[in-house]
Amino acid sequence: MSPRTATLIGLTAILMWSLLSVLTVATGKIPAFQLAAMTFAIGALTGFLTWIGRPGAFAALRQQPTAWIVGVGGLFGYHALFFLALRFAPPAEAGLLNYLWPLLIVLFSSLLPGERLKPHHIVGALLGLAGTVLLLAGNIGGGFAAGQVPGLIAAFIAAFVWATYSVMSRRLKSVPTDAVAGFCLATALLAALVHCAVEDTVWPDTPTQGLAIIALGIGPVGAAFYAWDIGVKRGDIRVLGAASYATPLLSTAFLILAGFAKASANIAIAAVLIAGGGLIAAKDMIWKR
Repeated sequence: MSPRTATLIGLTAILMWSLLSVLTVATGKIPAFQLAAMTFAIGALTGFLTWIGRPGAFAALRQQPTAWIVGVGGLFGYHALFFLALRFAPPAEAGLLNYLWPLLIVLFSSLLPGERLKPHHIVGALLGLAGTVLLLAGNIGGGFAAGQVPGLIAAFIAAFVWATYSVMSRRLKSVPTDAVAGFCLATALLAALVHCAVEDTVWPDTPTQGLAIIALGIGPVGAAFYAWDIGVKRGDIRVLGAASYATPLLSTAFLILAGFAKASANIAIAAVLIAGGGLIAAKDMIWKR
C-alpha cells in the first residue's frame, strides 16, 4: 500500500468522526459510558467480522504489553477524559481545548524517525486551529465557574492523549491494524465497568435511537479507528493531523443539515481557513508526481 493510499484511507476516519455529534444526539439520553461500552463493542465486532476466512488474524491479539497500553490507553483514556470534560465544562470551551490534538499531532510528528516538519505543515495546522477557534467562538461565553475547571483540564489532557496515541501508533508500525479490534473490545469492557459504577442504565426508547447506536459503533467508533490506524502507520501523519481540523467543521455542517444547528458567517469563514490549511499541509501529497 502506498503512503498516498494510506493517507486517503486515514482521511475517511475524519469524515466518519464528523458524524459523531449528529449520531450521538440521535441516540437520545443514553449515559456516556454506557454508550461508549455499547458502541465500542459493536466496533470490536466490526473488526472481528473481517477476520472471517483469515485464521491468521487471531495472532494480532498476541502483542507486547506496550502495544496494549498504547492502544487501550489511547482509546479508553481519550474518551473517558472527553466525557469527563463534557460533564463538567461547557461543550464549546471543552471542544476548543480538545481540538488542540490535530496541531499536537503535526508538532509531535517531528519526533518520529524519518519525519521532518516543514513550514507548510505548521502553517496548515495553524490555519486549521484558527478556523476551529472561529467556528467555536460564537458559542463561548465569558468566564468560567470553579466547578468547570476540572472539565477544562480534562479536555486539555485528552488532546495530548489522542495526539500521543496517534504518534505512538506510528512508532508501533509492526502492530497490525487487526489488533485494534482487541483494543476496542478492552475499551468496551472498561467503559462497561465505569458505567456500572457511576451511571444508571438507560435503554433506547425508539428504533431510531437503536439504529443510531449501531451506526455509531460501525462508523465513528468502529471503522474510523481502523482507517485511522492505517493512515497514521503507513500514510503522511502530518497531513492527517492538519486535515483533522475539518472534523468540527464537517460535524457542524451535518448538525445544520439535520436541523440541530444554524448556518452563520463564522462557519463560512472557518470553512475557508480549515480547507485552506488542509490544502497547504497536503501540498507535498497533492503535487507529488
